[in-house]
Amino acid sequence: MRARNYREVKGQPYTRREFVKGFPQPKITKFTMGDPNAKFEYEARLIALERAQIRHNALEAARVATNRLLMDKLSNNYFLQVHPYPHVILRENKMIFGAHADRLQDGMRKAFGKPIGTAARVEPNQTIMTVRVNANGIEVAKEALKRGAAKLPIPCRVVIEKIAEIKEAKAQ
Repeated sequence: MRARNYREVKGQPYTRREFVKGFPQPKITKFTMGDPNAKFEYEARLIALERAQIRHNALEAARVATNRLLMDKLSNNYFLQVHPYPHVILRENKMIFGAHADRLQDGMRKAFGKPIGTAARVEPNQTIMTVRVNANGIEVAKEALKRGAAKLPIPCRVVIEKIAEIKEAKAQ
């Protein structure tokens, strides 16, 4: 099974968990890290450039890579948030290959597939991760988000804004 098979967004999302028997839980467990109550000056955002599905293990790998650098350099003086939630259930019609496997296979008959994982659908210009830091942590946040973006299957860019400007823009 390859992740690239599930990257492209095709068809309707398969999300109704009450009808799915035995789907795996998403690997990503924590969506917020750091200090959520502190006041920060700057916000760095990781923004997707293409439409795609990001698997739950890729989101978790990006979160771990980003959080590790932030913890090392800034200890607890940051706030990291992962935005997309993996709702889409991915299916695979497992086939057995090898010697005498032809007796076990059913080919494409009833090939709906078994649940193998979950994914989050991401649109262009959608925020994937947000890091809030003070002025001394801007470069660390930028580097951390670049390391997290390397774990994702789509190209991303990092945008840094002053938080006061964001609040003024929302007020207008």
